[in-house]
Amino acid sequence: MNSQLIRKRLESTDPFFFRLSDGTRVFAAHPDFVAVSPGQIVVIDPKTEGITRVDPLHVVAVEEAPPKRPKAGGKSSR
Repeated sequence: MNSQLIRKRLESTDPFFFRLSDGTRVFAAHPDFVAVSPGQIVVIDPKTEGITRVDPLHVVAVEEAPPKRPKAGGKSSR
């Protein structure tokens, strides 16, 4: 996938997945945790501070992450 298209996706603050050519999905919690250069995408996991490097040529799709479900026992929004 073109780096410019990936940068365009980073304009939204919603979490998403990069779908790779081998079927792997790489989760991006927020665009602030993604760096894009012409030859590499770096995704940081905010929980572990680990990084995943991806070649943009292997990105076949960018998919929206499902919305978070409320925690059990949480307060309602009423």
